[in-house]
Amino acid sequence: MKKRTLLWSALFLLSICLTGCGVESALRKADKHYALGEYNEAANFFKKAYNGTKAKDKQRRAEESFMMGECYRRIGNIAKAQGAYKNAIRYNHPDSLAYLYLASVLLQNGDTKNAAQNYELFLEKLNESTSQQVNDSTNKIDVKVIEGMRLLAQNGLESCRLAPEWKKTPTRYIVKKAELFNSRRSEYSPAFGNEDYTQLYFTSTRDKAKGEDRSLITGVKAPDIFFAAKDENGKWQKPQEIEGELNTEYEDGACQFSPDFKTMYITRCATDESSPRPAQIFKSSRSDAAWGSASVCDFVTDSVTSYAHPAVSPDGQWLYFVSDIGIDAQGGYDIYRISISGGSFGGIENLGPDINTPGDELFPTFRPNGDLYFSSNGHPGMGGLDIFVATPVESQETDAKKHINEIPHWTVRNLQYPVNSPQDDFGMTFEGPYNRGFFSSNRNDKRGWDHIYSFELPETIHLLTGWVYEKDGYELTEGIVYLIGNDGTNEKISVKTDGSFVQRVTPGVSYVLLGTCKGFLNYKQELTCDSTVEDREYELLFPLSSITRPVLIDNIFYEFDKATLTEASTAALDQLVKLLNDNPNVTIELSAHCDYKGRDEYNERLSQRRAESVVNYLIEHGIDAERLTPKGYGENQPKQVRKKLTEKYPFLHEGDVLTEQFILALPEEQQEICNQLNRRTEFKVLRTTYKLFE
Repeated sequence: MKKRTLLWSALFLLSICLTGCGVESALRKADKHYALGEYNEAANFFKKAYNGTKAKDKQRRAEESFMMGECYRRIGNIAKAQGAYKNAIRYNHPDSLAYLYLASVLLQNGDTKNAAQNYELFLEKLNESTSQQVNDSTNKIDVKVIEGMRLLAQNGLESCRLAPEWKKTPTRYIVKKAELFNSRRSEYSPAFGNEDYTQLYFTSTRDKAKGEDRSLITGVKAPDIFFAAKDENGKWQKPQEIEGELNTEYEDGACQFSPDFKTMYITRCATDESSPRPAQIFKSSRSDAAWGSASVCDFVTDSVTSYAHPAVSPDGQWLYFVSDIGIDAQGGYDIYRISISGGSFGGIENLGPDINTPGDELFPTFRPNGDLYFSSNGHPGMGGLDIFVATPVESQETDAKKHINEIPHWTVRNLQYPVNSPQDDFGMTFEGPYNRGFFSSNRNDKRGWDHIYSFELPETIHLLTGWVYEKDGYELTEGIVYLIGNDGTNEKISVKTDGSFVQRVTPGVSYVLLGTCKGFLNYKQELTCDSTVEDREYELLFPLSSITRPVLIDNIFYEFDKATLTEASTAALDQLVKLLNDNPNVTIELSAHCDYKGRDEYNERLSQRRAESVVNYLIEHGIDAERLTPKGYGENQPKQVRKKLTEKYPFLHEGDVLTEQFILALPEEQQEICNQLNRRTEFKVLRTTYKLFE
């Protein structure tokens, strides 16, 4: 019995020894793989070490859990990262970053309430830690790092507030999973690859990728670049491999193209088991329809720094990329640019704090109009990587002070939900000038694998409806409207048989429209369209004044039995000023008329003075006196009824002349209407060649 007890004791001690050795071995391997950036493999060994560590060894378990969380977070396995960080905190991990990273993965899982609590806990512990270090002269505080972490937590809190609001009030973007392009693995970074946008390139870890080995970084095959094309009917076909030597057994991906689509820039990570494998930027040229083998861009000179996610500016002058090079670094991965004009590379420039944050800024792409799209987990967002659009801000400096190559300032805007989600969203590409295309996201994928989604912002329709007609008459079917916009629009629009026209206009653009018709004065209108994203309709009227017959000036009023114009006449008189300015070669007779009441001589004098009052107003407002002839007719030119007037007054007939005899034969109420019609102010065109040939 004693011998058996001794044997069991020996075996127990041996198992403890072996277990301890196994933990230490696993940790050494985990640390090695982590240093090489092989996070999937490192996570496996950290997990093995964790499982072999006794529960009472809280300090070690806390560190192993934290490192597992770091690995899972970096490869996008958010569910496992969340559990690992929670364990690290449960075992009292001393680094407050555990709270920051737990908050970030909780946000990616859509748990904004608990995410906010952990961001606040991180900020509390950061303040305590900073205070202790200030009082401890042996510790040096890296102020920039601390403030960077503080900013990330504060932006995270703002994200916890914004994300639910954006989810409740989605933008007008339509987002759909592009099933045809996706496999059971990862697909990401789509990019249109020809000028008619019928080819789409993207990166994939699908089974057809060249490499045979499983990536120690992600746990899946190394990615290759694939492409899909549209058939003659405009329908996308199934993706296929790129023939030739472009793809390798290494990690090839995140491709973008020069504006002429003759050069492809890609990211490649080579395999080296003995050292970290930073990403490098390569480029390939197209020969006919085939892509040649890629060569490294020669501005990449060191073997430690990562250069990735290339994108060429629409003017072809700049290569934008992501790096941890550290030049003017804001923290994490920043976006940089380098001049590629003249066939050589210039100096590397950081895009600055408008774009870059203490977090990571990744996957820059351009829209043809110059807007920069990129992903960030440092700006406030929905969670994980969100897609942002950065619009260049025009410099206020004089041309003499501007430097042609200075980095622009940017206005940065989150694209919100549904383009962005709580998970990672990145790699947006546009179908030319249209606000549609594709991007990648790992939303709703428990393994954290990326897939390609289509997006489209339905066009905002702003329509202008106009009518061209004769003032006091009917539609002018031969009318022409000229439309000029400050965006370069120059259109000639013919009206329909009812005198109307419908024209699509652009939000935010200002237009000048000129209504014309042979035998009539031009009529100008101005329109500035709202910049709203909602559909809008506008209506404009173009009442054209005849050149061959008198034109009534509505709403001209005089004081009783006087020639003094009232305030109520101002609007109509100002319209007449505008009409004369829009038709500068016209001279007119301005006539005033009275009814039959009163003595003829008195009425003629009163109407003459009234006509002169109107002419004086026009002269005071800039109209040349030589273009104006005042004439008072008294009761000598009674109004002749036109067809349009009979619609308002059915007792009248086309051709009726409102003489004293005609009016007195009517009922008393109708007599007053006719007298009002006779008391009028009109103009008629005398010439259309005033100063025309000077």
